[in-house]
Amino acid sequence: QVQLVESGGGLVQAGGSLRLSCAASVRTFSTYTMAWFRQPPGQDRGFVAAINWSGGSTYYADSAKGRFTISRDNPKNTVFLQMNSLKPEDTAVYYCAASHWGSIWATRWEDYDYWGQGTQVTVSS
Repeated sequence: QVQLVESGGGLVQAGGSLRLSCAASVRTFSTYTMAWFRQPPGQDRGFVAAINWSGGSTYYADSAKGRFTISRDNPKNTVFLQMNSLKPEDTAVYYCAASHWGSIWATRWEDYDYWGQGTQVTVSS
């Protein structure tokens, strides 16, 4: 069983930055592909970014390319999402997800095995 706990959300003005963190309680963290999804108000949960077991490969949704960076620290069992140049349309609950030896090109939430509880990000205009 993997438990994921997100943190770092909050209220920020458009153009600002936030860094989300996701701590995983699992001994074999480096065997999991990690990803971030988000769910805007009234919308479905959508893919944001994924990173492979070593951190050597990443994949981003078009909306995240050039503004967001996913990274991981395996010794600390943590994955991060650095979000820059935030826009009001980035407002959403952001979820961390884990897939055991999963593909970084898996963009459906059903492809992931474990989820965090989410952290709210609100970008004001």
